[in-house]
Amino acid sequence: MDKQVQNSYSSQTAELLLKLKAIKLSPNDPFTWASGWKSPIYCDNRILLSDPNSRDIIANYFAEIIKQKYKSAEVIAGVATGAIGIGILVAQKLNLPFIYVRPEAKKHGRKNKIEGKILENQKIVVIEDLISTGKSSLNAVRALQESNLEVLGMVAIFTYGFNISKENFHENKVELITLSNYNELVKKAIEINYIGHKESETLKKWNENPENWG
Repeated sequence: MDKQVQNSYSSQTAELLLKLKAIKLSPNDPFTWASGWKSPIYCDNRILLSDPNSRDIIANYFAEIIKQKYKSAEVIAGVATGAIGIGILVAQKLNLPFIYVRPEAKKHGRKNKIEGKILENQKIVVIEDLISTGKSSLNAVRALQESNLEVLGMVAIFTYGFNISKENFHENKVELITLSNYNELVKKAIEINYIGHKESETLKKWNENPENWG
């Protein structure tokens, strides 16, 4: 149930992320993720929020997809913390309420996991910035469903396209639409001379087996 937008959004989003350095490619000097994985790519889509024109472009892409695919949406939900900023912008463009979902419930106060006003059976579209394994994103979906909300689908800026994420979304019966994806990113990086074909082969091998690469 993992769908990538097969139109100009995919190529344009990939180029925008590369030019803003929201995504950095470094096949010869890999990054280390929090999980311990070695990676030739690092993605920080929050950098988008610092550029008014770019964040507006991405918010418009999201809004257009939601208007086309999820016409019955009543609320926009962002996954904390990365998708809160862009989620608010999308909700504003669609003139819809906004809520966000924490990774876990607060330890104090009302101990909320979902922040914002919700009503039972409301139809929700979830905004996410980045999909890796999909576990944290699907944790947010489950929290919404457990609060008797109907999740129509999830829309994300970028996915690494790992098989594990595709399996996780399929098993949980959640439709995922992404503005861009790993293959499109590598293709665009070659096109704008960000990397060469030799480096692209390194990136391809990492994507096939990221846990054991390097």
